[in-house]
Amino acid sequence: MRDDSTVQQYVVLPARGVVATEASASREIRSYLISLHSAMNNPAALKRPHKRSQKSTIPMRILDSIHENGAKLVELSAQSASDLRAEQPGLRLVPVVYYYPQVHRPPLPLPSLRAATATVGTKIVVKVVSKTDGKPVGGALVVAFTDFANRIGAQGKTNKSGDAALALGSSSKNVERLYVFPEKNYWGSLKRNATLKAGFTVGITPVDLSYTDALRFFYGNSADTAGNGLTVGVIDTGVGPHADLRVVGGENTVAGENSSDYHDNGEGHGTHVAGIIAACGKPPTGIRGLAPGVVLRSYRVFGKHAKGASNFAIAKAIDRAVEQGCDLINMSLGGGPADIATREAIADARARGCLVLAASGNDDRSPVSFPASDSLCLAVSAMGRKGTFPVGAIQAGDVASPYGADKKNFLAAFSNVGSAVDLTGPGVGILSTVPGGYAPMDGTSMACPAACGMAANILSALPNIVALPRDEARSDAMARAVLQAAKSLGFGPTYEGQGLL
Repeated sequence: MRDDSTVQQYVVLPARGVVATEASASREIRSYLISLHSAMNNPAALKRPHKRSQKSTIPMRILDSIHENGAKLVELSAQSASDLRAEQPGLRLVPVVYYYPQVHRPPLPLPSLRAATATVGTKIVVKVVSKTDGKPVGGALVVAFTDFANRIGAQGKTNKSGDAALALGSSSKNVERLYVFPEKNYWGSLKRNATLKAGFTVGITPVDLSYTDALRFFYGNSADTAGNGLTVGVIDTGVGPHADLRVVGGENTVAGENSSDYHDNGEGHGTHVAGIIAACGKPPTGIRGLAPGVVLRSYRVFGKHAKGASNFAIAKAIDRAVEQGCDLINMSLGGGPADIATREAIADARARGCLVLAASGNDDRSPVSFPASDSLCLAVSAMGRKGTFPVGAIQAGDVASPYGADKKNFLAAFSNVGSAVDLTGPGVGILSTVPGGYAPMDGTSMACPAACGMAANILSALPNIVALPRDEARSDAMARAVLQAAKSLGFGPTYEGQGLL
């Protein structure tokens, strides 16, 4: 028997776009959306009957609104959702779905198989220290796989003494792979076919801000003025605060959170992304992004320590970014189903002269994920270069074919690919800002802001395009200029689209 009392969240949209205008919706639909907006602050307003319909009002909870006459985030029972479709057939009800940062996460043992043979009290302690001075490194995740293909193994975090206890079932164990993932200020480590026993120590390399990672190999350090005249919106986990970043504004579009809290939610992802685009520090005491001269804005769509961002929060952030003058929008997120609300927001952005770039996804050569797969987005895959990360670093596990015309260049093993790819960018071992310091990260999440930063540089040198009226012709001209500036690295279009900017 169906349970019609189950409550679900939906995005309520007009027939076209995310805002009901005279061109996109009837007067009744515009009036109804306005009444829902009023009801957010005055629930009694919903009890008043509609002008065009004397039916009793459909019970619902209105959680958020993009504009008075725009999309709404609502909570409805199955029965109420059905009734709303019947009463207002000119509206679209889109289920809330979630998207995730496209940073390449560490492989972890499967919970059901973790340390399958371990016994209570039988653990091996692995010590993690700095390679330069031997000091212990706390807070690092240590992961050992006895069977990597089947994800059988154990994990632990280092304490202040740098020790992590791994439940591997004996006092000595051969492991296929041993990963160390520090929180910040160090490169991670990968060891293959190691024998773990008492006293086993791993030395990891501290981050050197003058180091030539893949981003600096291809682009060097940009001038202070690089990207002047462009405004870039980063839709992510929030940005900063960080000494190397100048964030001039933005918004938190997570329902129920403080709209003015657009700083990092604690995950560090958005701060890293923003640093690739616009960090303005100077090595070796700071780090530089590719376009320090842009106006940088932050739009936080992930709640405090949340793993996923809703389609409503993303659609609202896109709308706000365009409204607040962003020329380029970076979305290093994806992995959820194709979604009408996000698609309409992207289309609205393009219609209002703004260009959206999105990460292609990190699912090991799977097809490009949404929203990058949307034809109005520029989808960015991730590549890397041998020799741009320390020997023994975890990035060695990301090296895979195809290789470019220069055989040191490779398409990252994790990167999604396919006909939807428009560009590629450095995404393996990329040094950038994180709260409280600096860290290398990997993913199409890093490749996308690399492309976005270079797009800002390219467009900064084309003032005639930037000065165009903010309409579809402008965003098309921007996309054309960016795509025509790319150069093939020899991977082929399925992997790199037009190539590297």
